[in-house]
Amino acid sequence: MPIPKSRPEGYSYADYLTWPDDERWELIDGSPYNMSPAPRRTHQRVLLAFARVLSDITDKDSCETYVAPFDVRLPEQSVADDEVQTVVQPDIVVYCRPERLDERGAIGAPDLAVEILSESTGYKDQTVKLALYERHGVREYWIVNADAGHVMVYRLNPEGKYGKPDYYLRSESAVSEVLGGAKIPLADFIPE
Repeated sequence: MPIPKSRPEGYSYADYLTWPDDERWELIDGSPYNMSPAPRRTHQRVLLAFARVLSDITDKDSCETYVAPFDVRLPEQSVADDEVQTVVQPDIVVYCRPERLDERGAIGAPDLAVEILSESTGYKDQTVKLALYERHGVREYWIVNADAGHVMVYRLNPEGKYGKPDYYLRSESAVSEVLGGAKIPLADFIPE
């Protein structure tokens, strides 16, 4: 069933829940984004390896790591769950606040979000989602460019804004302030 690209009143989480299970969608500010085609094999290898690294770290503390598909509902204000107009599926999320988790996924910003760039989502990940995650207070946003062998890490400053990202090359270790200063070697998840 094709979903229209837009309608004046936008879409809500209630609409999103009626869409076909065999299609993956995100909903950003009421506008649907199709997540087809499926990611490339390299994307999935990086996703799995990075998720293992992060879960090894979060298993030792009170944070939890999840991989897509995992619905992250981001309400703009206090609205009923079915009225939420933004539902995204970051490649990886880390939540350190268990009260934001429920059986449908999560409601509220993750502490750390990861997007692995692909041809079909790269522009959205670096523009639309960057602004979205900043607006909703995602403390760290990691953009992984496996093809180029680097990671950009955006961190919220005290004013709640992302400054310039820290760049890490495949030969380096990235630092996560959210995860207590953990140093994560990029070679552990980005292949040569």
